[in-house]
Order: sequence, then structure tokens, then C-alpha cells
Amino acid sequence: MTAGLVTFWILAALAVASAIGVVLKRNPIHSALFLVVHLATLAAFFLKMRAEFLATAQVIVYAGAIAILFVFAIMVLIPGREETGTDALRSQRLLAVPVAGLLLVLLAVMLRSTLFAGAGPKTSVAGGVATIGRALFTDYLYPFEVTSVLLLVALVGVIALAKRRVA
Repeated sequence: MTAGLVTFWILAALAVASAIGVVLKRNPIHSALFLVVHLATLAAFFLKMRAEFLATAQVIVYAGAIAILFVFAIMVLIPGREETGTDALRSQRLLAVPVAGLLLVLLAVMLRSTLFAGAGPKTSVAGGVATIGRALFTDYLYPFEVTSVLLLVALVGVIALAKRRVA
């Protein structure tokens, strides 16, 4: 088996396990954290397919902003109870250390197979950052600017509505 195939199957197992964790966990915070793991695994799949822009957007937008928003909303809407007593998850916490080591080894294998495999293609990759950036700032410059102005107007409107309610 090649390193790429092993990486794929490990990422696939991690993606399926974290998706099952999102659905089956009763604690909403744990479910949201499993969602973060799942979204990070999807970003690793994008990296494996050499779609760096999509992987970066996945991590920044979904695993970063949206998942943190979920966690904050859960913490505000569902007041937690203090955890006291014996640690029921002690065995799982001890198992986390070797699993983290395994993930670091997997990361090292991924980096070794992609970064040190030699120079990439001379032409830009179809889903690469350079291709998307060039298209965004040449062919799609006008829609990009219209979208940015629209988001700015929405932000100003939200601030105006929020100030009106406070006063």
C-alpha cells in the first residue's frame, strides 16, 4: 500500500468517526467539537487533492468561524453544569496521547509525500490559489467588489439596528 492510500483510509476513518460523534454525542459541546474535527478532516482531504484554497477556506470559515460560533451559542443558550467528582473519561484521556502521536506521524507522512516529492507542475493547478486569485481579480472583479460593498452595507445596517435597540 502506498503512503497516499494509507493517508486516505486514515482520513476516511477519522471523517466517518467524527461524523458519527457529531450525531451520537448527547453533550452539545462535545458534538460541536466533533464537528470541528470533521471539518478539519475535510480540509485535509482538500489538501490531499491539491486544492489548497478550498482547504484554507474550509479551516478558516467553517472549522474556525462557524464552529466557534456554534460553541459560543451553545454555551450561552444552554448553561452548563459543573463537572465534579471522579473523572469518568480518564481512560479516554490516556488513550488520547497515543492517538495524537499517530496523527502526528500521519501528518509527517503527508508532508513528506507532498512537500519533498520534488517541484510541482510549472503551470498553475486548476483549483490552486494562483488560478482562483487571477480569476477573482480579473474576470470576476466587478462581482467581487459588488459583494464586498453589499457585505459592508449589511454590516453597517446591523450596527445601526443594534444601536437603535440599546438607546
